[in-house]
Amino acid sequence: MMFTLPALPYELNALEPFISARTMEFHYQKHHQTYIDNLNKLITGTRFATLPLEEIITETADEPEYEAIFNNAAQAWNHSFFWNSMSPTGGKIENSSLEDRIIRDFGSFENFRAEFKQAAVSQFGSGWAWLVEKTNGKLAVMKTTNADTPLAHGLKPLTTCDVWEHAYYLDYQNRRAEFVEVFMNNLMVILAD
Repeated sequence: MMFTLPALPYELNALEPFISARTMEFHYQKHHQTYIDNLNKLITGTRFATLPLEEIITETADEPEYEAIFNNAAQAWNHSFFWNSMSPTGGKIENSSLEDRIIRDFGSFENFRAEFKQAAVSQFGSGWAWLVEKTNGKLAVMKTTNADTPLAHGLKPLTTCDVWEHAYYLDYQNRRAEFVEVFMNNLMVILAD
């Protein structure tokens, strides 16, 4: 199975003025494409060549001999999920049952936002901030470094913010906190069933 760059759910300029088309061109067309190209090279002729992306991730997680495969597979998946965690009309919750669950597990939507922002801003170096659903159905915020993903830990991701510098540097330079705030206020979509 050869993986291809999935189509964005919106045009490259659709997230402006919050994320520029230029950032999307580099992030989506260069960075994301490179992870997919590298993954295809790495799995050619291996037992992973016929597996879905999620299975490649779970089968290579914490396996040092497959670190390069994991990193590229997880980054390909994380980026696809990130594109779907944003919308030109995002920044609000339109699902009342999801809002109830957030209030149940965080005390308030404001508490959730504060915890999510803290995870994103405090991630040292490159990584991700996530809202996840645990196996017991509770919601939690977590952060992961580099290519790590909740899938590798048996958790269900509901939204993510990419805090690798290539996600925001052209538009926000070193102002990660501003980028995260703009993401939450204007773009964030929480993907719940």
